[in-house]
Amino acid sequence: MKKAFFCLLIIFSACNDNTKEDEQAIVPATQPNIEKDMRDAIAKFPDSLLLKENLIQYFRDSGNYENALKEVNNALNKDSMNARLWDIKGTLHFEDEDTLNAISSFERAVSIMPDAHYLISLGTLYAQTKNPLALKTADVIMKINKIKNDKEALYIKGLYYSFINEKQKAIEFFDKCLSLNYTFMEAYREKAIALYDLGKYEEALAVLDKATILQNNFDEGYYYSGKCLEKLKRIPEAILAYQNALSYDHDYTEAKEALTRLKGNNN
Repeated sequence: MKKAFFCLLIIFSACNDNTKEDEQAIVPATQPNIEKDMRDAIAKFPDSLLLKENLIQYFRDSGNYENALKEVNNALNKDSMNARLWDIKGTLHFEDEDTLNAISSFERAVSIMPDAHYLISLGTLYAQTKNPLALKTADVIMKINKIKNDKEALYIKGLYYSFINEKQKAIEFFDKCLSLNYTFMEAYREKAIALYDLGKYEEALAVLDKATILQNNFDEGYYYSGKCLEKLKRIPEAILAYQNALSYDHDYTEAKEALTRLKGNNN
């Protein structure tokens, strides 16, 4: 599954070798200055969490999770009871595909402050790791604010049942999510995946078509549409779907791989 966070890869092409050399010379000179300015600001205002978060985000944006986590740990050494910092640490671990440490960090955030936001992050990871605590966490989320958090709690339950391969039960929960919020794209995606896993490709495609009509830049919707269309042997349409996914997320690895495979098979 793709990560919850995406960034657009922008590639600048140079007209000649000299331009490339100039660009390469600029990057090392510019990037450290950004980091230095951030560190200077933190030194001037050492109690500012926002400035520390900006530095963490700077490393996160560049995919440098090692340094991002190092900065979070430095901040936690000074304020170990800051739930927000533990939540940030959990998010970084999740994006770096370290699920166990992500869960541990989210658990720590919840133990300090059982806020719905932290519980949703934790419950989602419990669901993805087939941990039945996902169901209990979802119930707690509902109790905090049923009207506001109901759809997220139902989504977590659906996700849990999907991961333990009870697909039909999962679909029922995703349908409940969508009855509360018909623009909940994640619920459309997961319902379609469950239907796909059941071999119901036409039904899955219909769900994804509705999602991409509601949100025409829903890259994952186009990608999973491509998968369904492949199963239905509608290859030209599948190619177009994957191209649509890439038009909204140029770094969508799975869509690139699917396109390469399909175009290679058509040669």
